Amino acid sequence: MTRTSRLRAVAARARRWLAPVAAAWPLAVLAATAALPAPAAAATLRVASAFDPQTMDPHSLGLLYNTRVTFSIYEPLVGHDKDYRIVPVLATGWRQVDPTTWRFTLRPDVHFHDGSLFTADDAVFSIERALAPPSQRQFVLKGVKSVRAVDPLTIELALAEPDAMLPQKLVLVAMMSRAWAVRHGVERAQDFDGHEDTYAVRNADGTGAFELERYAPGERVVLKAFPQWWGRGGRDVGNVDEASFVTIRSDAARLAALRSGEVDVVLDPPYEDIAALRGDPHLRVTQVGDLATSYLAFDQQHVGLPGVPPGPNGRPRNPFRDLRVRQAVYEAVDVGRIVREVLGGQATPTGAMLSPLVEGSSPDLEPRLPHDPAAARALLAAAGYPDGFDVTLDCVDVAWRERACRAMAAMLGQVGIRVRLRALPEAQFFPLLTEGKTSLAEYGFAGDAEDAWQALNGLLHTWDGKGGGSFNAGRYSSHEMDVLIDAVRVEAAPARRRALVARALGLARDQIAYIPLYRRTLSWAMRENVHVVMTPDDAIGLRWVTVR
Repeated sequence: MTRTSRLRAVAARARRWLAPVAAAWPLAVLAATAALPAPAAAATLRVASAFDPQTMDPHSLGLLYNTRVTFSIYEPLVGHDKDYRIVPVLATGWRQVDPTTWRFTLRPDVHFHDGSLFTADDAVFSIERALAPPSQRQFVLKGVKSVRAVDPLTIELALAEPDAMLPQKLVLVAMMSRAWAVRHGVERAQDFDGHEDTYAVRNADGTGAFELERYAPGERVVLKAFPQWWGRGGRDVGNVDEASFVTIRSDAARLAALRSGEVDVVLDPPYEDIAALRGDPHLRVTQVGDLATSYLAFDQQHVGLPGVPPGPNGRPRNPFRDLRVRQAVYEAVDVGRIVREVLGGQATPTGAMLSPLVEGSSPDLEPRLPHDPAAARALLAAAGYPDGFDVTLDCVDVAWRERACRAMAAMLGQVGIRVRLRALPEAQFFPLLTEGKTSLAEYGFAGDAEDAWQALNGLLHTWDGKGGGSFNAGRYSSHEMDVLIDAVRVEAAPARRRALVARALGLARDQIAYIPLYRRTLSWAMRENVHVVMTPDDAIGLRWVTVR
């Protein structure tokens, strides 16, 4: 299958997957937005969310809430278009010189926001920076041995093994100015987990459609349209001249700001308010199925779990290292009820690790184990925990996630697992995940639609400190899984690659490496004069927004 036909296949899967959402929500404005009239005069856009981007360093943090903002400032070599297809961005083309060498031709006459020109030297620097610890982008670049400039507008990447999907892995690798980074002492990515503060946290110099004017952590990011952006004047470019991302933690306060006209878009409206928002003649709601899946992750690395007393032999015990206990947790949680009562029906329960949109994921993996508290109690007893045990459940302290975790804690309590819920701000929660310091955690992960390896490597590969298992919070480890994931990375034949992905996903299901929970229906609410393009990664493309 050629690259073009693969992209068409992904687009076809996306259309099939998104169709039920569009049918159920006639006001939805999905990725394939209808043609709009010519944009009005330059406009200001104010976007509210419960989440702060945390940093402007595009390599230090691998989170949606960061990329939503930083990828309007910075750009990759390869990106997504409005239909979520892979397209050239700062690279105009690429090809395999040989099985382990890729050559990328760079776009000429591209300016950074400080006026300097983007060259191969900047691309080499950016990829090397993303590859080096403590960058959280290094996990997608596993297998890249080196990168070099061939000439001012050409680079070559040398790989340890063949990788037919390398271009897709560059989608979230932002291009930075070497000179700017050297000038400000930020040649290395910020150590986010170590709470490092650098010049790149509050300052930026990208090539994107918008340049950073101000970042007040926890409050607001202000962006201004960059007049010299290489894509300015393109057919799909909107009319936003200034954009603000405002952090409003309270659900009620975000909606009040939208209804009063203080903000124009809310990226995470409360589930219970979706119906009312759709009925408001001054607002519109857009929806799309989520590429990400939410999970429960277990600590599977430590011999002993905090709060669990030693066994009869006096040795420490970690219940989650026993498959029966993991299955008991799975069968104790009524995901359907959480979707109905906490998420307002705005999610799909799933037993699959990855979305059906992801190449290689099979519908056969979608069914969940039945909700069966009696069976869960029997499994706990058989595993040596007839009276259950105590454990801490970590989650982000955003309202809907905290409510979902509280519901799961109550369900686990009914089978004897006594849960202490610890809801934390993102700045405290996410380092627990990447450092493997949580006993039980709820979080989501998306990856890439065409390249399943990214999610498999991030979530299921043994943590190796070199990009493998970067988001494997429980440090799940299986030699068989590692072999499969490494084989997926180097397999060029699409059919064999899909078969390897399916085997890896089946193994994750059989071992209950994680508990898949649900894929949400993503919803944005906005003023009626705002028109957006919504894609399944939940990231708002400011360059496509039109305000009339």
